[in-house]
Amino acid sequence: MKKIVFQDEIVLYWDKEWALQSLPFYRVYLNGKMVGATEKTHFTLYGLIPETDYEIKIERMAEETVQTLFCERVQTPKARKRIDVTKPPYNAVGDGKTVNTLTLQQAIDDCKAGETVYLPEGTYLSGALRLHSDMELYVDKNAVLQGTSEVDAYLPKIKSRFEGIEMDCYSSLLNMGTLDHAADYNCENIVIRGGGAIYGGGVGLLENVIERERENMRERLSAHPEILKEFSNERILYARARGRLINISNCKNVIISDLSLGYGAAWNVHFTYSKEIVTCNASIRSEGVWNGDGWDPDSSEDCTIFNVDFCTHDDAIAIKSGKNPEGNVINRPTKNIRVFDCRGRNGIAIGSELSGGVSKVYIWDCSLLNGVAGFRIKTNRKRGGYAKDVKIKDCRFAEVRIYTGYACNDDGAGVQELTDIENVCLENVESFGHVIQWQMGGIIVDAPCVIVSGFEEKYIKNLSMKNMRIHARGDNLKKKFDISNVENLILENLCVVNENIYKRFFENDGGVI
Repeated sequence: MKKIVFQDEIVLYWDKEWALQSLPFYRVYLNGKMVGATEKTHFTLYGLIPETDYEIKIERMAEETVQTLFCERVQTPKARKRIDVTKPPYNAVGDGKTVNTLTLQQAIDDCKAGETVYLPEGTYLSGALRLHSDMELYVDKNAVLQGTSEVDAYLPKIKSRFEGIEMDCYSSLLNMGTLDHAADYNCENIVIRGGGAIYGGGVGLLENVIERERENMRERLSAHPEILKEFSNERILYARARGRLINISNCKNVIISDLSLGYGAAWNVHFTYSKEIVTCNASIRSEGVWNGDGWDPDSSEDCTIFNVDFCTHDDAIAIKSGKNPEGNVINRPTKNIRVFDCRGRNGIAIGSELSGGVSKVYIWDCSLLNGVAGFRIKTNRKRGGYAKDVKIKDCRFAEVRIYTGYACNDDGAGVQELTDIENVCLENVESFGHVIQWQMGGIIVDAPCVIVSGFEEKYIKNLSMKNMRIHARGDNLKKKFDISNVENLILENLCVVNENIYKRFFENDGGVI
């Protein structure tokens, strides 16, 4: 059981109990009175009073038993002093037109431990802002922190990592910490919440960055035109300098809660070399923003996301750890990632930048459909690294793919070792076999339900699929369900849904396929 304690609310969350066969049910008590019940593995208590003791108890009902899962007295902290950005000496203007970067940054710089930078109702246009340790940013309901689309507002560039490579990028709208793969955490204890919205410069900023970088690189590319040969589209080269919506580097204990997020020029919540990053009770959107990932842990550990709605133009969640050969040399893995009760469009990916290794990823109670992909582990012959100890339960995806021939983001030198993929378990997962094709106008088209393909020289090891439901339209099942180059494959109680007829499919007690 974990908890996030604010002055006016407490967020409780806990792990799925993988061994339980029946779905558990939870009752929540506050000071001896039942205040709610849920099938989810999280619950938020609202409307609490600062500096007050509360007795919280959670009971679990499963398999004809009642068990106390959690019982503890919790005290809410004292009320934070609010720094209202619209009041003197800041006088920020929330009209959606006035650029407030300097005044907002001054309020942030003035914020001490136990204080809050407070944005009341209004739309506050801003460029890059830099947060610091031991502070809270509170964007109130009906308030919007809106990033401008002007490139100069995100200067100076900062050290960052994009698509697995450390490089100088434009600053993000919100920036925390300083990137250093050889150092410890240099920024900690930050809260961003409030019920409002934080939106980036979106497509406008994306295009402006590409044009600026095309001009910046014109002389270099004129002297070395061979650089462009590695890219199927030259925009990819220029676009890598984009900042994110929220950039978190070398940080520890950052909480992002109860917000609408989205429309960064690139990814939205990206954290590198960080620990204990929690995102919950939120939404993340990026419709129309090319490469607009939602939530990207990158060489980070002990990070959690839950109760988040996604509508992204690329992966909802992409779990990364660096790109060959730099990622292998830096060798900082991503581990202990929990994803649960996430909904909406697009899927979850491990890779393709996994050269530093990804392990102990736990995903449950997610429904991510009608996107460009479902659940994927993706790598290629250049990456090296590993993806292992992945558990997925009670989820619905557009498709399931574990494949070693991923061709995108494939520039640069490779490494000698092939990626190790092992210990992957999917249980009670439903795969629908349809994805969105943006190049065809955003229509939904048929896709494989399950495709698994290991290297010929290095098989995927220990893959288990139990109680899965496969939606296979038509007669060509091979195109919908295809597994190759796997050692120790367990298929148990897999059903094909074809014209509303459920058929038991594939009974296999292990071996090589």
